[in-house]
Amino acid sequence: MEEKLRIGRALEKLGVDVIEAGFPVASPGDFEGVKRLSQELRGLQVAALARANKKDIDTAWEAIKDGANPRIHTFIATSDIHLRAKLRKSREEVLEIARDAVKYASKYTSNIEFSAEDASRSDLDYLCKVFEAVIDAGATTINFPDTVGYAIPWDFARMIKYVVENTPNIHKAVLSVHCHNDLGLATANVLSAIANGARQVECTVNGIGERAGNTAMEEVVMAIRTRHDLLPYYTNINTKHITATSRLVSQLTGMPVQPNKAIVGANAFAHESGIHQDGVLKDRQTYEIMNPEDVGLESGELVLGKHSGRHAIKAKLEELGYELKSEEIDKVFEKFKAQCDKKKEVFPEDLAAIVAEEIWRIPDKFSLSYLHVAGGSGIRPTATVAIKIDGVEYATAEMGTGPIDAAFRAVSSLTKTKSRLLRFQVSSITGGTDALGEVSIRLEEDGYIVTGQGADPDIITASVKAYLNALNRVERMKANPNSGQKRAVI
Repeated sequence: MEEKLRIGRALEKLGVDVIEAGFPVASPGDFEGVKRLSQELRGLQVAALARANKKDIDTAWEAIKDGANPRIHTFIATSDIHLRAKLRKSREEVLEIARDAVKYASKYTSNIEFSAEDASRSDLDYLCKVFEAVIDAGATTINFPDTVGYAIPWDFARMIKYVVENTPNIHKAVLSVHCHNDLGLATANVLSAIANGARQVECTVNGIGERAGNTAMEEVVMAIRTRHDLLPYYTNINTKHITATSRLVSQLTGMPVQPNKAIVGANAFAHESGIHQDGVLKDRQTYEIMNPEDVGLESGELVLGKHSGRHAIKAKLEELGYELKSEEIDKVFEKFKAQCDKKKEVFPEDLAAIVAEEIWRIPDKFSLSYLHVAGGSGIRPTATVAIKIDGVEYATAEMGTGPIDAAFRAVSSLTKTKSRLLRFQVSSITGGTDALGEVSIRLEEDGYIVTGQGADPDIITASVKAYLNALNRVERMKANPNSGQKRAVI
């Protein structure tokens, strides 16, 4: 819950217009999350998702009713393949369901969004009839989703233009688009839709989402800003908070950003080619179409090292978009000084990792006290691990196929857990052999699927921290079963 709120506040600061906070009917945890976001975020609209039925809509409204201009977002599929294979209903039946759902939602609010799921594979004439009906019933936003990432930009442009020209009352609603990235075309499709009449974009930070993800917010925003000559539109996004928000979402979801990701990737403003470096040194515009500072990347004037004081660290944290309490800054500063004893220069990315490690980490049932590993050519890797469980220290030693495997076996033995590791990813936060290593894992324990993160100059230590972080999430979910979803077992 606290992580969801932290992201919500970051999005509010970023300047987004609407947060689709969750699907309240899906679980008590989702309901509570949407409800609390609605109550605490006042600078934007909070939307709740609902299928086109009364129970979903009632539950959605109950979750968002205390919000600032709350929005009900109801949906039903309109493509023939969905009607036949999933809904098993006729076009006429679906049109009636859609109209009735919007009309029912209108008894709660005038802020209603309707989505035609799989619109990009729907018959356009039928889609226009559905849109006309739901607008007459009270929908104020009409969403055209490319649910399966099927569209090609010029064809998507044709579809959007057709809907605009053939839905008689379209002027009474805002046309929205929601694109998936299965073919790597989500951003391109969105831009083509904007050029043809779409005025709301449904997107995600870092492009996270189902399958290959959704349209990346930062790509659309910076495309509009950079190519204003061809895209004469604007958004309310404060671009200087893009990088900080990207890092926050990455750290809390455990989904690292690929280095070559546009706008927010580690290499987005890096120049390795000698020809490029020469040009940038003479004039940055030779090879940079955006200023790094515009997306919140620090400009490098302030070098952080062992002689840096608390005030400098506080200023750098604020520059990176972190608003921390005095005692939290003290914890970061203490950890920063410890890092300075291990490496000459501490980078902003290191500070971000320290914040994630020291401030954002959930309360621990398990914490690492001691780790020693032995291994090498011809030696069976062995790990000796001591951890505190509810404040009491326990230790053991285990062997494994490698030092990380041995350490994980020791942790598993001490915590009496039998986790199944679903993903293990290691990345370097900054360059150099003394760089902080960041480990992200995803595991399944007792039916719960969770992520964990850990950072440390020693990659094995970082791995154990990530493992314990994930196990702590499991323990928190066990204490509050509504806070997370278990994998369905059939």
